[in-house]
Amino acid sequence: MLKTSRNIAVLILSILIFSACSEYQKILKSNDYELKLEKANEYYADEDYYRAQALYEELLSVYKGTDKAEKVYYYFTFCYYNQKDYILAGYHFKNFISTYPNSEFAEECDYLSAYCYYLVSPQSDLDQTNTYKAIDALQLFINKYPDSEKIANANKLIDELLLKLETKSFSNARLYFNLGEYKSSVIALKNTLKDYPDTQYREELLFLILQSNFLLAENSVETKKNERYQTTINEYYNLIDEYPNSKNIKDAEKIYNTSIKKIKQEK
Repeated sequence: MLKTSRNIAVLILSILIFSACSEYQKILKSNDYELKLEKANEYYADEDYYRAQALYEELLSVYKGTDKAEKVYYYFTFCYYNQKDYILAGYHFKNFISTYPNSEFAEECDYLSAYCYYLVSPQSDLDQTNTYKAIDALQLFINKYPDSEKIANANKLIDELLLKLETKSFSNARLYFNLGEYKSSVIALKNTLKDYPDTQYREELLFLILQSNFLLAENSVETKKNERYQTTINEYYNLIDEYPNSKNIKDAEKIYNTSIKKIKQEK
């Protein structure tokens, strides 16, 4: 009995699917554009964005230059967005603004154009081209719509993206240290501090700079050791001036004391 009921349910579902597909194919082939627009809107309302998009795409050229074109393009673009195709959605949101700069949807599309860049921004260890684009686009939105309700969220997104860039810069600099390339490590770590002076990694960066200078001195030729140990001492003071209770204070003090002894031995 259970198996029979299940078979009947599958049969009914199959009939419904076939019927829906058959209806959709008829609509696609129809020359009744008003019907197509009506059905596209119905599909969109039912969250059937794939079918709605195909109909809207055809209607874009049909209604070009008419008062219906703007909304057709608006919903067409949202079909991409709702299907999570953020690259194409972002492109069309941007194009929508260029095409309809005075639209009631202009602010919304301007924001979503930037937000799409945010959504495709990758994790911090990958190429950050879209992260930079997202920051620029969000900042442009803030400048263009200073009274928008979306300003707070736009600023929050920028902060998230900047943290991602900080993390990438910090990770790249630390990689030089891990590879034992201490001269390059010092340069990269200091560049990170210069680019992101308020970074959450500041304490760790200062300690890594201290370590890098010390290890660079340890591995230097005799004529450069004294100078590099003195630089190490200076970096020790830079660390403790800002972070007197640093979690790395014991290791920092060992480096400092060793550097002092090394300099005295050379005299």
